[in-house]
Amino acid sequence: MSHSLQFLLRHPYSVLFGIVLSEQLGIPLPSVPVLLAAGAMAGSGDARLGTALAVAVAATLLADHAWFEAGRRRGAKVLNLLCRISLEPDSCVRRTENVFAAHGPRSLLYVKFVPGLGIVGVALAGAFGLRRLRFLLWDTTGALVWAGAYMLLGYALSSELEKATQAVLGLGTVAIFLVVALLAAYVGRKYVQRQRFMRQIRGDRITPEELSRRLAAGERIAIVDLRHRVDFETDPRTLPGAIRLAADELDARDAEIPRDRDVVLYCT
Repeated sequence: MSHSLQFLLRHPYSVLFGIVLSEQLGIPLPSVPVLLAAGAMAGSGDARLGTALAVAVAATLLADHAWFEAGRRRGAKVLNLLCRISLEPDSCVRRTENVFAAHGPRSLLYVKFVPGLGIVGVALAGAFGLRRLRFLLWDTTGALVWAGAYMLLGYALSSELEKATQAVLGLGTVAIFLVVALLAAYVGRKYVQRQRFMRQIRGDRITPEELSRRLAAGERIAIVDLRHRVDFETDPRTLPGAIRLAADELDARDAEIPRDRDVVLYCT
């Protein structure tokens, strides 16, 4: 039996707490396999399901509280930071805002099941001014649903997961190489997509300094504020003279954008 597996069997709750806390804080450690393993260990009698669930929920709430308070105090700056370190920074905030705008705090029940949305959703709840008690109620329920679902799945499939684990351990370094290779391929693909997107838009971008200089020189420029409604409500300040439009209103309100001057769009 490998040393890592022996350590997991001897300290299941410590490993579970550490991995879940790390992932919910933003460290790229996968907690789902550990949740499944905890459920499987409960199914085989090596751990208590209730204790494991309580440990996972406690770790989740500890990390979520930190991001909630950061969002509450720093607002859009925290959201921008989270998406800057994301593999899909151009869509992570937008997708989460759409979910939060459509479902409100109820979205905390399921955002953790969607890769890339969990932490942003929690920070967005803070930036949006959700009351602490209400956040705690929804987030606790969401953490129970998220951790409980994977643990119950592991519990139900404990014998099959044990066989799969033994098969992977039998592969030794080959299994480790395959996992690392797949992860590297995924990250590399996302990076290439990001670079391709940035090359496409780089020629059409304008810096805030250049826009300020051109406005100060008297140039007639139409500025369109395309920020999401949630962004605007958390920070209603806008550039002087900007036309306020949501991105999904562009087609319907297209006639409001002047055609006799340069147009600058901004969404953050």
